[in-house]
Amino acid sequence: MGLKDDLERFREVGENRREDLADFIKYGDLGGGRSDQIEIPVKIVSLPEFEYDQRDQGGVGQGDGGTPDVGQPVGQPQPQPGDDDGDGDEPGEEGGDHEYYEMDPEEFAQELDEELGLDLDPKGKKVVEEKEGPFTDLTRTGPDSTLDFERMFKEGLKRKLAMDFDEEFLREVCKVDGFGPRDVFEWARSENLPVSMAWVEDAYDDIPPEERNTWASVEEVEANVERESVQQKIRREGIKHVPFRREDERYRYPEIIEEKEKNVVVVNIRDVSGSMREKKRELVERTFTPLDWYLTGKYDNAEFVYIAHDADAWEVERDEFFGIRSGGGTKISSAYELAAELLEEYPWSDWNRYVFAAGDSENSSNDTGERVIPMMEEIPANLHAYVETQPSGNAINATHAEELERHFGTDADDVAVAYVNSKDDVTDAIYEILSTEGETDE
Repeated sequence: MGLKDDLERFREVGENRREDLADFIKYGDLGGGRSDQIEIPVKIVSLPEFEYDQRDQGGVGQGDGGTPDVGQPVGQPQPQPGDDDGDGDEPGEEGGDHEYYEMDPEEFAQELDEELGLDLDPKGKKVVEEKEGPFTDLTRTGPDSTLDFERMFKEGLKRKLAMDFDEEFLREVCKVDGFGPRDVFEWARSENLPVSMAWVEDAYDDIPPEERNTWASVEEVEANVERESVQQKIRREGIKHVPFRREDERYRYPEIIEEKEKNVVVVNIRDVSGSMREKKRELVERTFTPLDWYLTGKYDNAEFVYIAHDADAWEVERDEFFGIRSGGGTKISSAYELAAELLEEYPWSDWNRYVFAAGDSENSSNDTGERVIPMMEEIPANLHAYVETQPSGNAINATHAEELERHFGTDADDVAVAYVNSKDDVTDAIYEILSTEGETDE
């Protein structure tokens, strides 16, 4: 193993020491990196390197001119440019360096699935392409190159098994004393032998008259003549002829598969009223940011809309969404009114929709029951979710989340309510939200 292999091994050790994903979501700096690139801190393992021993220990060397001869001690090394003659830091005084393990949203979504036991299956909406799939469908007409010969052979073989019989045994039955062609035919039919009257008459005519009383009864024939099944006959003689018919012909053609684009629009709503102080805002960011990364990784095309509200609502950019704060009151319905307006640009027939709202559950009187709940029911979405943040415990008038739970119940597959009172609650809230979505009609 060479030095290059050693370096790679040390780097792998460093990557394995990156922060656990759940801990990163709860306690890490989520603001690092870009929206399409997540940076998770890694405790760097020092890589091996060669270093000159500054201690005065002497040594041996060889060389020409002013260099020592063989066996002569080597003197103190000369200071090099950049060397510091003063007192340096003692080993171990520097703090540990950090770099970052970068993952894209697809990898993040995959790891979060594993971490939380999730497996969201994105729904395709808008059809972007139709392509030919496997040749699984059949039709009665088509080019010869697509003829399903295997199926035709099986149909012919089934017919052969149904039509064939032991001809030699039936000729012996024709030799039963007192039997004529009609008697032989009726006996054959009672045995479910697929024989025609014409065949029996021809076989009976071929028997010499002196042999037509060879057997006293059919029972005597059965006792003395071995009867061979069709399967035994095929194994003995092989298949010389398979009776195909036109009706057996089927032609394969490809299944037409619709490729649907997995579009998603995520509406993030946040209460920015005076009661939403720093700790509450941080918990909202710690919950919403991983949700954004996760859905970006799951869908082909993800777009995000950010709405801030107090008593009124307005659209904001992501950079200001988590930090903005106003001094006004709270009217959550104003955000849903704006969301309904903005979602008109994302038709339900073409877009998956997620509407995530967060706040401290404080709302103006009767607004939840009279306005918010009806609008949540009117806005088609894969999932509506509300995240309550109350680090100091519930306020007396913080009833919005409870009202939603009472109305929609805890088993609804398109409405989730989660409570985040501390950083430790974040991953549980994310699981509650993402595991709630059920099958929705497109």
